[in-house]
Amino acid sequence: MDYVKAFLVGGLICALVQILLDRTKLMPGRVMVLLVCSGAVLGFLNIYQPIVSFAKAGASVPLLGFGNLLWKGVKEAVRKDGLIGIFTGGFTASAAGISAALVFGYLGSLVFEPKMKK
Repeated sequence: MDYVKAFLVGGLICALVQILLDRTKLMPGRVMVLLVCSGAVLGFLNIYQPIVSFAKAGASVPLLGFGNLLWKGVKEAVRKDGLIGIFTGGFTASAAGISAALVFGYLGSLVFEPKMKK
């Protein structure tokens, strides 16, 4: 049943983003920023954690989950280090995920032949 919940919530998030892309003139980069900021705001309002508890990876993997992760890192760092945590918390919380994305992206470029768009 966990797979079904993850599929439904993740699919709903993706469907809503696709509707946003199709119905507005927003560029994909701006939509991505909107998703990350929305995840942070939903985390701040304590709305996102119940969704993650219900859907697990279906809610934590999309960009909303990244924004929520940044918020959690900032909140923890501010609690631990004070005001300087506003600047360091997001980096600390997301360092492993960003590093993995860079390493696997580089490894993928070694395995496959990357080409520039024409």
